[in-house]
Amino acid sequence: MIAWFDRRLGRVTMYGLVIVCLAVVGLVALVLAFIPNGPLSFSPLALLATASVLLVTSYLANGLGGLILRTRPQLSSTVITALLLLFILRPSIEVLPLLGAALAAVVAVVSKYLVAWRGRHILNPAAAGAFVIGFLPSLGFAAWWIGIPQLLPVVAVGAVLILFRTRRLLLGLVYTVVVVAVLELRGLVDGGVPTELLSLALVSLPTVFVAGFMLSEPLTLPPRRWQQLAEAALVGLLTVMPFSLVGGIYNSPQLALLVGNVLAFLVGQRRGIRLRFVERRALTPTSWDFAFAPTAPVRFRPGQYMELALPHSGTDARGWRRVFSIASAPESGELRFGVRLPDKPSSFKTALLELEPGTAVSATSVSGDFLLPRDPGRKLLLLAGGIGVTPFVGQLQQAAVETPERDIVLVSAIASGAELAYGPELAATGFRVVVVAPDRPADLPDGLEWVEGSSLTADIVHALVPDAPERTALVSGAPAAVRDLKRALRGSGVRRVLTDTFIGY
Repeated sequence: MIAWFDRRLGRVTMYGLVIVCLAVVGLVALVLAFIPNGPLSFSPLALLATASVLLVTSYLANGLGGLILRTRPQLSSTVITALLLLFILRPSIEVLPLLGAALAAVVAVVSKYLVAWRGRHILNPAAAGAFVIGFLPSLGFAAWWIGIPQLLPVVAVGAVLILFRTRRLLLGLVYTVVVVAVLELRGLVDGGVPTELLSLALVSLPTVFVAGFMLSEPLTLPPRRWQQLAEAALVGLLTVMPFSLVGGIYNSPQLALLVGNVLAFLVGQRRGIRLRFVERRALTPTSWDFAFAPTAPVRFRPGQYMELALPHSGTDARGWRRVFSIASAPESGELRFGVRLPDKPSSFKTALLELEPGTAVSATSVSGDFLLPRDPGRKLLLLAGGIGVTPFVGQLQQAAVETPERDIVLVSAIASGAELAYGPELAATGFRVVVVAPDRPADLPDGLEWVEGSSLTADIVHALVPDAPERTALVSGAPAAVRDLKRALRGSGVRRVLTDTFIGY
């Protein structure tokens, strides 16, 4: 069931998924607005008018910003920001509130360009727009009307879909638990009823909406998992712990998000990343290696990933941003990405193939926790499915330089011998590498082993690595491949498993 779910979600880009979920919530809200004396205190016309103002203003402001800075704005990001603001600001058909909505949209867009450091925007745009409009009460305010019981089911479904797709369910859970715990403690001290406090936290506040749709915004999260969870806890605490500062600033979801954004910026890659395309080469009949030279040093650890932005004409529904694991070691001074190209590649991958040497490409911050354990004494078993070998290339290259005595075994399962990627690079590391394929690779480098097999089973793992249960395993590949490889590991007695799933973006 989970496999089927994963495959279906994988057909939609992350940005597309967020837009669809927000649109569905908006449609449900529109239906509720038609109910006389219903749960919403504004009319359907007010909802439609505010949505129109936000969408049009965001589009125009983003287009103008892109024109001034000579960049191509991403329409999907613009739509998401406008829809988020729609659920934060109170809809109205009056002139001043509509002007306030337009101003909030402009502030949100401008924050992407001006509140930035070396090309990387720092703040969640919707939170920034909602925060600024709070200083102009005559133009509206952040009502967070999305927090009503009637909308909770559809909001919760959307939040779970987004968090599941981005593998950030734990992030949303931490935020939600902190909000509930703080409200429960505060309420119990004041003599509140626990069930009523729980209902307040989950039903009458925008807790689920913030967790699923705003806190998970990738460009404003710190790079490491533990940092992301710490940010979720902090943002949850600041959301519901009452305080007030000079200038009429008090606790609110938008302020809490902005504080979290700033802290995430401080611990992450504090600059936009600019790359120059160097070369490409075919790895297999279905995969290519793309090499880029950063214009400034980029801090990363082997196994982490980066999101490339490649604006191009004829962009299809998958957009012009994509996440790729880094296939090189930091010492190499370059960034390499192994990319699988299907028979009918997306417009993004087509544009990637057409890059000319010297072309400038932008990227976002480095992220990811798929790292080799620091303890060099820990024995490791690396399992790759197809092009999932990508993050292991840089890891083994770095380990070969820093800890060549380390006990590491890589087992790469591929659909055919022709699909062996990065063979020479893996052989050069000196670590044991076993290729499991139905046929022997024609160009199998010296030092690599081949074992016949159509898939990697528990029996094969046990035969190749008898001490597998004593090892920490790292598994990388597409969702289906990761599930199969984990099943093989469990069957051979391995219990410590870290996975890296290529979910796309």
